[in-house]
Amino acid sequence: MSHDPHFDLAPSAWVQRWLAWIRPGGAVLDVAAGSGRHARLLARMGFEVDAVDRDASLFADAPANVAVLQADIETGAWPYAGRRFDAIVVTNYLHRPLLPQLADSLEQGGLLICETFAQGNERFGKPSNPAFLLAPGELLEAVRGKLRVLGYEDLIVEQPRPAAVQRLAARQE
Repeated sequence: MSHDPHFDLAPSAWVQRWLAWIRPGGAVLDVAAGSGRHARLLARMGFEVDAVDRDASLFADAPANVAVLQADIETGAWPYAGRRFDAIVVTNYLHRPLLPQLADSLEQGGLLICETFAQGNERFGKPSNPAFLLAPGELLEAVRGKLRVLGYEDLIVEQPRPAAVQRLAARQE
């Protein structure tokens, strides 16, 4: 999925809403981190942060307490095999085969925080390719039987620009 500079403005309100649920000082993975808006926020809050993206140059000025990894998680092996995180954050990115891996990479009590584009977004612009748009209830289905859903929304947002999104916060019990 192409990088969208419109989403570099500020950390997602959805992500910020769930930060207090993450174990203080815990290990957090920012998937498809882009320029690092969430990794920076998490690092400032004292979390141990790993950030992975296909293009690490977008996040060349990472803080010292953020480990940035350049990796193609769509075609290569999962670079965090055997690791468990207290939280995993994924925004504006969708690679369906990765969803079970993310759920399996959480510590007990760990939180998966997702927010990405949904069907209907094609009315507002990119992404418009159905491969990058969640079907109704798709995030819920992806974690059913694996994680306990704490929050879920499927809606149209106006900020930072109009978009159709699904949002999920779910815990490994």
